[in-house]
Amino acid sequence: MDRSQKTDSVAQLNAVFNEAGVVVVTRNLGLTVAQSTDLRSKMRDAGASYKVAKNRLAKLALKDTDYVGLEEYLTGPTAIAYSTDPVAAAKAAVDFAKTNDRLEIVGGSMGGQVLNAEGVKALASMPSLDELRGTIVGLLNAPATKVVRVISEPASKLARVFGAYSTKEAA
Repeated sequence: MDRSQKTDSVAQLNAVFNEAGVVVVTRNLGLTVAQSTDLRSKMRDAGASYKVAKNRLAKLALKDTDYVGLEEYLTGPTAIAYSTDPVAAAKAAVDFAKTNDRLEIVGGSMGGQVLNAEGVKALASMPSLDELRGTIVGLLNAPATKVVRVISEPASKLARVFGAYSTKEAA
């Protein structure tokens, strides 16, 4: 890489760190190309991204962002997973690491909060933003359904009583 490419790479990483809701640092312990492609597709499906970056350039890009505390994790063969959803990248990385022992979760950060590997795993166990939205919609919808049922029950009981009287008179 020449100097201008390095400058562009640092600027791109800085933009990623400024927009990301969560950043997870992983250690690559010999992933094959097929495994790496599989990981990237799983990340993409979850709404996250996975990028291998030079540690020195990533440390430069971390300056003036909320993720400054990640510098200590950027040693050795590392890569970063990031997403705007605070759970998506952590969930995808931890799920992949469960099935593949060549990817190790090193740590991460959610905003200004630096997380160790156990913290990232705990974050991955939380429901995603879409799951939380679905739960909230369900909770908001349930009382309305119950109100409609309570209001319509007396009318349906009355209709059943009239129906019983009509069948009694017809017999």
